Amino acid sequence: MLYAFGFERLGVVVSDLYFVDPDPLPGQATPERGVRLELRLFERGEPAGSIYAARPITIARPLWRVDLLQDADAAPATFDRTHHHPDFDGWIPGPRVFVEELSADPLAWLAGKLSDVPGLLKETGISPGELTEADAAGLRAAAPEITDTVRRLLERVWAGELGRPAGGDGSGPVTSARISWL
Repeated sequence: MLYAFGFERLGVVVSDLYFVDPDPLPGQATPERGVRLELRLFERGEPAGSIYAARPITIARPLWRVDLLQDADAAPATFDRTHHHPDFDGWIPGPRVFVEELSADPLAWLAGKLSDVPGLLKETGISPGELTEADAAGLRAAAPEITDTVRRLLERVWAGELGRPAGGDGSGPVTSARISWL
């Protein structure tokens, strides 16, 4: 499932995730599941044909990512693999960064990050001039709704509805290293 929140040039995308790391860290060789959130640049195209035509929308390059992940076989809300990627090199995320506060209370940590747009931009290395004040205001205002969306997706992952391996029922072989929109 994919959710998108768009502002002016900045947006947030959120999706469930099932992941098998091809190069896992020690002790993290089992599949992971949870929710991924990315801060992305959005591009808005012009309607083609008439004022009534649908507008092309591109969800462009990522700026920042948080993965609320845990061992796929762990009890709900374990968050033993929860981390974030404060920077990207183009489309490639930097290394996983594990933060005690993030694993202890992921939704509060996330709400704080989304509400502190200048701090988030500084962390990502994005110049504040690249975004508009409407982006910052929109993200701050939407932070509670975005956080609630993440919470609801996590609940569906824990219930076994989302964040499942290929085959859907959990019994089939994993045919992909990543099953997600993101």
